[in-house]
Amino acid sequence: MSTPSPGGIFIWYELVTTDSAAALKFYQHVIGWTATAMEGGGIPYTLVGIHGVQVGGVMQQTPEMCASGAPPCWLGYIGVADVDAHTARVKAAGGKVIRAPEDIPGVGRFSVVTDPHGACFMMMTPISKEPLPVVAPDAPGHVGWRELLAANGEEAFAFYSSMFGWTKTMAMDMGPMGVYQTFATGGDASVGGMMTKMPEVPQAFWGFYFTVDALGAAIERAKGMGAQLLNGPQEVPGGSFIANLMDPQGAMFSLVSQKS
Repeated sequence: MSTPSPGGIFIWYELVTTDSAAALKFYQHVIGWTATAMEGGGIPYTLVGIHGVQVGGVMQQTPEMCASGAPPCWLGYIGVADVDAHTARVKAAGGKVIRAPEDIPGVGRFSVVTDPHGACFMMMTPISKEPLPVVAPDAPGHVGWRELLAANGEEAFAFYSSMFGWTKTMAMDMGPMGVYQTFATGGDASVGGMMTKMPEVPQAFWGFYFTVDALGAAIERAKGMGAQLLNGPQEVPGGSFIANLMDPQGAMFSLVSQKS
């Protein structure tokens, strides 16, 4: 993990799951990640990456997490200069603090929060001052898109813009589904989108799209290991192809590719 830009960018992605060993095998097969066990600490944690660049981590749910009813899920870390101050700002803006700021020895200080509509995310002030590795937006194995299904898209954008300085890029009229607002976290390039969720979606949440070489082949690999295809494959504006899935442990994830 590295020092984020002042605007606040996603710097890390983490899977919390009921069977970390099985989940690792699944994502290694589907996405092509390598896995490295992180030394030290109480809860086993495995780093995943591709071509020597770390992408995120996988950890086993604790008994307390299971008892609380928390489902397996992917979470994103947003880098900030002062996690304590930002956590206080999130709470003051109507968000909820799930886990107060605390240190991860040798890594940084983090907190777990929700936005005012209940979408969970994490914030981190890393110890490392090394810049983030430069990765092409469509590099296989990395997160190519971030997506928020919010209770109210306009209110959600106002919250994240005020917290992290995000800016609007392109707005797409989705008809009855409403407006899909893309955003940038520094510069002009869109890195994600958000919109008001459909009524049948029970909870606001962040989703992450992992880039693969060819979407169809990746979907077949995922289904062959027990994943459920929820939506797609479909082409989206810009020429990419996407699919939304649920892994064998029940965590939702998405795939994106320039090839169908």
